[in-house]
Parts: sequence; structure tokens; C-alpha cells
Amino acid sequence: MTLPPHPADALFEEGQAPVVLPVVDHYCGVETRMIKSLELQARLGPVFDITLDCEDGAPVGGEAEHMLLVLHLLNGALNAHGRVGVRVHPFSHPAFEADVEAVIAGGGEKLAYLMIPKPESFDDLSRAAAFIDDALKRHGIRKPLPLHTLIETHGALRDVMAIAAHPRIESLSFGLMDFVSAHRGAIPRSALTVEGQFTHPLVQRAKLEIAAAAHCHGKTPSHCVVTEFKSERAIQSAAERAARDFGYTRMWSIHPNQIQPIIDAFAPSVAEIDEAIDILQAAQAAQWAPIQHRDMLHDRASYRLFWHLLQRAHGTGQKLPEEVEQAWFAPRPSPL
Repeated sequence: MTLPPHPADALFEEGQAPVVLPVVDHYCGVETRMIKSLELQARLGPVFDITLDCEDGAPVGGEAEHMLLVLHLLNGALNAHGRVGVRVHPFSHPAFEADVEAVIAGGGEKLAYLMIPKPESFDDLSRAAAFIDDALKRHGIRKPLPLHTLIETHGALRDVMAIAAHPRIESLSFGLMDFVSAHRGAIPRSALTVEGQFTHPLVQRAKLEIAAAAHCHGKTPSHCVVTEFKSERAIQSAAERAARDFGYTRMWSIHPNQIQPIIDAFAPSVAEIDEAIDILQAAQAAQWAPIQHRDMLHDRASYRLFWHLLQRAHGTGQKLPEEVEQAWFAPRPSPL
């Protein structure tokens, strides 16, 4: 019996299916918080990523010692799911090359990704990526190493479409605080708040351009952090706006209390999941030809929408029917 084509094969041309990353990118740079975050991830599973921070986490003059700590945690037993990345210093910083050499030599096979902060332009980002790739070759690292980057300077925002098109980039993050600071006081402090960052026109423009560029090139747009961590409702509301109004499919957290509200905000509702399953199962039964469902016509365009929704449900730990898990999300054998 020939099985009907899998949605990932039927709905996308070869190489077009986007990489689906966990919806939370959790940043930590202090030893106790890094350990607690790794313990939480080991317990909950890979529903969120952890980025160990060598930029803001390392004390000035103590970069090498901080890297040793990061490597110890990256290679330790608490990294149970392989979803831990590292943020190095910016390409223009004196510690950039040492960071890259150390983390690739000491943990290249364990890295889920490498975050490049503060590129000033496409050329800046491209040169950083080239140095990283040279380091991978020098140290014999064969595992593919995705690169993420932060759009937080005027030049990077100007070149955001080219940066998103770079073949080594997997995700673009918006750096709210540095972006606001770069305007030399022209953007008020209120634009850093939970409410203000969604209403100030210059910040809105940056968020929308980053999301649009990322989606144009099949990359993951990652929304900036919110500094509120005591009100779960405020965190979840901000995450819902990032997802539903600005098109982001991933978001930063900087405190463990922010992780679950962000996951909840990005997770589809039960009704959305049920509808997606009904439509996709009917489409698969029709060999992915157009169908009618509840007086509405659907074709491959809407099938892709529902498939993305179902992938997000799976990635946020939502319980799916066993037959759906087995048919569409169980590991598939590699082609011969």
C-alpha cells in the first residue's frame, strides 16, 4: 500500500520548507541562571531554546573565563536536547575572533546555533559569517552550524533584506534597546515598555521590516525581549501581539518566568488545531487537490497555512491525536 505524500513533501518544493525553531529563545549569562535554565529545559523538553550569552554575560576583562564556563555547560549533561546556542561578541569587538575560535574548538559539535550581534551592515555580517565558516573548517566541525543575527543598528535595518537572504542566516532577531539607543534620545524611554514598543512608529517600522524580510527568505523572525517578568498576563499579551500583529514566530525571554507565557501565546488554540487537522487530513485523502470544508474552498495555499499552524502546535508541546503524531511528526527514515 502506497502512503499518501507527507505534508512537508506535498506542499513545498525541494528545499523550500522552512526550518521550524522553538518559539522561545531564552537568554542567560549569569552562572546560576544558566544552570537553572538548562535544568528547566531538561525537564520540559526542547520547547524553548537557550542562548548562553558571552556578550552581555561576560564581565569586561573576564571574557576568556566566562567562555570556559559556557563551554562547560554546553558540553555538560544538562544540555540534554541539543537546543543550546551561544551569543558571541559583535564582529567589531576585539573579543569576537577569540570567542568564535574558543566556542567552535571546544563545543562546535554541541552548538545548536551561533548568534552574531550588532552587525553594522550586510558586509559586516557577511565577513563575520565567513570567519565563522573558516573556523569550522579549521577545527573539522562537520555538523551544520546555523547562524542567527541581531538587527539593532541603522545599517543592519537598512540592509535587512540582504541579511535575511544570506544563505548562512537562519533567524533574525530585533534588538529593541540598542535600536532605541541608536536614535540619540529621539525615541522616548516609553518605547521600551510593554505597551510603547508596539505603538512608536519608528519601532513599529523596524519590527515590520525585519519580519517581512525574514518571511521573504524563509527565515525565522524572533521578537525582542520585554522587561516585564512579574505579570504573566503582560508577557503573554506582548507575545500575542508580536505573533498575531507583527508576524513573529519566535520571541526572546530573559527570565524563566517569561518562558511559559510566551509558549502559551504562540501556541494555537484547540479549535485552530482541530480545524487544521480536519482540513489537512481531507486534503491528504484528496492527494492534496482542492477540497471544500464547511462551505469554504481550500487549496495548497491554505494547506500550507494550516501545516505551519500544526507544526507550531507540535513545537509548543500541544497534545495532538496519536494518529497525527505518528503520521506526520514521528521521525521519518532518511532516503537511501
